[in-house]
Amino acid sequence: MKPPVPRCGWEGTCGTMGTPSPRAVLVLAAALAGLSAPRAAHGQPNFIVILADDVGWGDLGANWAETKETPHLDEIKAPRAAGASWAMAGGYRSGINSETMFCGFHAGKWHLGHHGHHHPSFRGFDYYFGIPYSHDMGCTDTPGYNLPPCPPCPRHSAAARVARKDCYTEVALPLFENVTIVQQPVNLSSLAARYAEEAARFIRRASGSGRPFFLYLALAPMHVPLEGPPPPPASGRGDNGPWAQKCELAGCLGPFLGAWQRQRGGSSAKQTTWEGGHRVPALAYWPGRIPAKRTSPALLSTLDIFPTLVALAGAALPPNRRFDGLDVSPVLFGWSDVGHKVLLHPNSGAAGKDGEIAALRLAQYKAFYTTGGAMACDGSIGPAEHHQPPLIFNLDRDIQEQEPLDVASREYQAVLPAISRAYAQALEDIATDNVSLADYSQDPAVTPCCNAEHVACRCRAPGSRAAALGHRAEQRATRLCL
Repeated sequence: MKPPVPRCGWEGTCGTMGTPSPRAVLVLAAALAGLSAPRAAHGQPNFIVILADDVGWGDLGANWAETKETPHLDEIKAPRAAGASWAMAGGYRSGINSETMFCGFHAGKWHLGHHGHHHPSFRGFDYYFGIPYSHDMGCTDTPGYNLPPCPPCPRHSAAARVARKDCYTEVALPLFENVTIVQQPVNLSSLAARYAEEAARFIRRASGSGRPFFLYLALAPMHVPLEGPPPPPASGRGDNGPWAQKCELAGCLGPFLGAWQRQRGGSSAKQTTWEGGHRVPALAYWPGRIPAKRTSPALLSTLDIFPTLVALAGAALPPNRRFDGLDVSPVLFGWSDVGHKVLLHPNSGAAGKDGEIAALRLAQYKAFYTTGGAMACDGSIGPAEHHQPPLIFNLDRDIQEQEPLDVASREYQAVLPAISRAYAQALEDIATDNVSLADYSQDPAVTPCCNAEHVACRCRAPGSRAAALGHRAEQRATRLCL
């Protein structure tokens, strides 16, 4: 795996796990890349889903000419040789609930709850190898290079604590194998390579078994850059170049500038609900089934992955619950360009309460109820503003989100009632949903800790167990999938 690179691009793991087979399914969402594996002996497809945290729409060279660092991903979108690909023009960041009916392996970042039945081992996966949340949500001995950098884990109780909102120093970041913490703190510098190795091993073993499998690989190296030494503080440079370039590593916007917000200061990218903050690339690969060199304008979401894979596996969704995602296999196969009519955009770090619906998409219209509050690469923070009635942009004409519709215009007045109904329905739906919260920094019962007697929960000497881990994981994957 390559480390994160300057500017907008990051190549990911495409090309590291074998040669694509023409008898496989590859579903990729929210800037995903990966390779396929043979179809199971009894005719069911295998599924590989690779999620790359924080990759922006413009991080693919096939989307944005200024990006030069993603040749393998670009080939998936527009293959030079025989094969097939599909590109989703309107994918959006969102949560993903991973359940599987096949032999299932999840490697990487989970971040859907690590305590009790929220753990991936109790969510349908036969094998889990990864970290329970983002790799900057616990201290390590090899911290990622935030600016300013977070300190490494303390090694004795007398070590000075650094109080910073964006740094976690009390609990070391754990690496799980199933429900067991096998390394705490995890070594971040080798983590991405270990994910790739575990995924490749799983594919080989599962492919030879004849059982269908589901691999979910969640990569996070772009969330905070991990490779390369930080430059001297006096240089005024960030992780992989000037601060503006480091900031771009949160995801290249491409043409989605959020110009209205930029005029007022503050970010229109990560943590915001502007198109640059939520719109991401998606690729899918299934030779012989997915038409080659096709880009769909359908409005899709990562929430669609689960119902789509269930449908492709010939199964049915549980009837006793509601699903926000759609089966979008007709879009994949080129039969339709119809996706969601309405998508919700929750706040994730900008103005307002986290999780509140800050914006709503209705067909080509985007309505904003809250704007501002996120830091831009120049350090500015736009003023927090609440809009009632909402700002409404027509993205068909204004993809840069530069000029909202005039409230007095016929177009605004015509679309506002439908937007208001969709917004009210969304709030009602959320109010009746099940919500669970657990903060490990506040509740010791949910703290992932393999040695509470040691500062930061440090639990092993470097190298004491790592050598045996790969062999044991290979044996486990063999047992599960035979």
